[in-house]
Amino acid sequence: MRKIVFGIIFFITSLIFAQNSVLKQFSQAFADVAEKANPAVVTIITETEYKMEDFHQGLPFDNPFFFPRNLPREYHGQALGSGVIVEAEKGYILTNNHVVDKADEIKIKLMDKRVISATVVGTDPKSDLAVLQIEADNLFELELGNSDKLRVGDWVLAVGSPFSANLSHTVTAGIVSALGRSNVISSRDHYEDFIQTDAAINPGNSGGALLNMEGELVGINTAIVTGGFEKANRGVGFAIPSNMTKKVMQDLITKGYVVRSWLGVYIQNVDDNVAKALKLSNRDGALVSDVVEKSPAEKAGLEQGDVIVEFNDVLIHDSAHLKNIVSST
Repeated sequence: MRKIVFGIIFFITSLIFAQNSVLKQFSQAFADVAEKANPAVVTIITETEYKMEDFHQGLPFDNPFFFPRNLPREYHGQALGSGVIVEAEKGYILTNNHVVDKADEIKIKLMDKRVISATVVGTDPKSDLAVLQIEADNLFELELGNSDKLRVGDWVLAVGSPFSANLSHTVTAGIVSALGRSNVISSRDHYEDFIQTDAAINPGNSGGALLNMEGELVGINTAIVTGGFEKANRGVGFAIPSNMTKKVMQDLITKGYVVRSWLGVYIQNVDDNVAKALKLSNRDGALVSDVVEKSPAEKAGLEQGDVIVEFNDVLIHDSAHLKNIVSST
């Protein structure tokens, strides 16, 4: 009897020790990634000049009855965002376009508290990406990982400056909640293939890093869904995958703009009604609703009512997926 009791106690003790060891290793892995990534993540502070005329066009600004002459006609506003150094030698920083859009002045605050003026290398509103450049020594960079290797359930870390520059290099953890999210920003002009994560992302995190457990940059944090009027995190955040950023970044650096391929078709998703009407076995692919005259699609023989299920040996999930695949070809 004593041997049985001793055996049970030994087993429980060993199990507790093993669990503590796993938790310690898990915690160590998170700390290692954060320590590696933090020096390459920056805070972006922008300043924009606003003129009263821009907000009250058509009103009698010169009439002192409506606007007393002692009131200022120009205002300066500041905004906050984050960015990631992707090439230390040349000082290239990757961020969101909406972080720097229409900014008159851009300042970069590094982890060592240096503040440096930045210039815009190029912007791409359709992907909401921008590349900035600074001149500085002793910079650190993050390596871009392969976002196609991410799986739902993978652990990820988000790094950025939520709410305030005083909260720079805030690290939060979560998992990949979903992949290939589209129609998040709700604009046909946007190219969306978002990574969804429950890692806490808040205003100020835009342009910051989403990291895998190898410390590689797998996404640029871009947007959140709050479900109301609040702007705080609700566990639904979105990041632009690194594989999308690679081509955009390369084009912006080498050309100053992004070159995209096009088919010349209007497309829509294959829903249940379409699938039944066309007797399709599944709901994957993109339905061609119209073809542009003299376009590559017309020359290739595509017609209204066709369903594109594969492009360049890639199986097509839906219309947004086709749009992204074609544009990156």
